[in-house]
Amino acid sequence: MATGTVGERLATVGGVDVFADVLGGVRARGALVRQLVMTPPWSLRFATGAPLTVITMLRGTAWVTPGRGAPVRAGERDVVIVRGPEPYTVADGQDTPPRYLVTGPEACARADGTAVGDELERHLRTCAMRGDGSALMLVGAFERPEEIGDRLLRELPGVAVVPASGVRRPALDLLAAEVTGEGPGQQAVLDRLLDLTLTSALRVWFDRPDAARPSWYRAGGDPVVGRALRLLHDEPARPWTLAELAEGAGLSRAAFVRRFTARIGEPPMRYLAGHRLALAADLLRDTDATVAAIARRVGYANAFALSVAFKRRRGLTPTEHRAGGAAAAGGTAPRPSPGRPGADAHLEPRALAVGQQVHAPAVGERVHEEQPPAADHVHLADRQQARQRP
Repeated sequence: MATGTVGERLATVGGVDVFADVLGGVRARGALVRQLVMTPPWSLRFATGAPLTVITMLRGTAWVTPGRGAPVRAGERDVVIVRGPEPYTVADGQDTPPRYLVTGPEACARADGTAVGDELERHLRTCAMRGDGSALMLVGAFERPEEIGDRLLRELPGVAVVPASGVRRPALDLLAAEVTGEGPGQQAVLDRLLDLTLTSALRVWFDRPDAARPSWYRAGGDPVVGRALRLLHDEPARPWTLAELAEGAGLSRAAFVRRFTARIGEPPMRYLAGHRLALAADLLRDTDATVAAIARRVGYANAFALSVAFKRRRGLTPTEHRAGGAAAAGGTAPRPSPGRPGADAHLEPRALAVGQQVHAPAVGERVHEEQPPAADHVHLADRQQARQRP
């Protein structure tokens, strides 16, 4: 008999937990974690450019107003997930005008642009308004889109509220306790607790009975797509072709592409390219392996092919991604902004038409998905290198 919630069963496809794969890409690096102590009336306008922020009212309640959309009420200890990079407002009431503008870790000004005076007290990861301090807010901001992943970002609403009744309190309690800590490795502890708080909340959010689940989350009901996903996840570096995947799924190539795209939201080779790049991003962040070695490990012919694909999909090169991760670990990560390449990567279309060009050429991938089988094993990167030879 099947076990687990309906959402958990849906998210597990042919032995592959697609949701776990997506959540596995959540990895904060140098996250901005702060607690704010406020006295009514209070209202904060956040314009940090962060791609995703987690907010919890440890004391009191709040209204969260996204850049586009109606205000959403957040109860005490609800977990609020705000998708950026657009500015948003958090206030004690729907009609309370912004009093302060927050643009960075220590950048806070009055809403009229004038400098903040002694009405705010700042100490370790804490900003407090003078007064009774009846409201206490915990804020954790992921600094870069790569720390969340394109597939997850583009499926989230502007504001998602997870009720306190569904939140795993230990993770949230630990994060609240550690925000004012000064022990060794404090930033790493905060990063991991923020990851856990977010992923736990997302499980609850997507498992709601009325949830508009992403296509890749719902794909568990399709055994054909499940078999293909199991193949891709078991051997991501293999030079897969559409013919091989279709044969493994028991369908013709055309029928397989239509079915996979309908269930997952993107064609098979684009899904594979995204999965390979996610693996590469983790290896760049967490190992000292060369770009060439990582390229071979995840299925790209060489460092050049991986660099081209990485730049197209993520807006920066593998070396830049690795440098950014190292800077974040030291607390100096560059802050994303709407104008920065890659900052709006999550706004790309949810699905590509069958036959559209694959943007991340790798071992065994073809330039167009409708090419005949004879072209299945032509390496695009090899052809590019051949054209460059004298």
